[in-house]
Amino acid sequence: MAARFASRLSHVGRSVFGGLGNISSGSLRTSLDSTWNNFLSQQQQRTFIQMRTVLKVVDNSGAKKVMCIQALKGKKGARLGDTIVASVKEAHPNGKVKKGEVVYGVVVRAAMQRGRCDGSEVKFDDNAVVLLDKQGQPRGTRVFGPVPHELRKKKHLKILTLAEHIA
Repeated sequence: MAARFASRLSHVGRSVFGGLGNISSGSLRTSLDSTWNNFLSQQQQRTFIQMRTVLKVVDNSGAKKVMCIQALKGKKGARLGDTIVASVKEAHPNGKVKKGEVVYGVVVRAAMQRGRCDGSEVKFDDNAVVLLDKQGQPRGTRVFGPVPHELRKKKHLKILTLAEHIA
């Protein structure tokens, strides 16, 4: 009984690839898998920060992770230096910000490439944000990690002064 069930599962797995499971070498399946993985990795790197994107908080306001609710500028989403509305998903117990609170933030690191005037491109390994108050000032007193100098054009000079490293 168990052998018959296992053979049915393997048959179903072959039918997903459209009958390609009959090829004994398996090289075609491997190339399809690698092509699909390349496609997925390219899609993840090139997306905007949009609704339901989870971002890391890189200041000492008390929040660890936030989820984007809305990008305040642009229809597609937010890029470096744009302001977003977010909900706090994880927070330190004694921080200024509590879990579930709705906050404003500035995107200071994004995995999406951004071209510079000199022809170079800047992109980071993660998506990160610095939390702001209603007046647009940072809620924390320190900013961790590198921050791009494009924030100067977006009028976020206070974040640049608090940053450890300007990229």
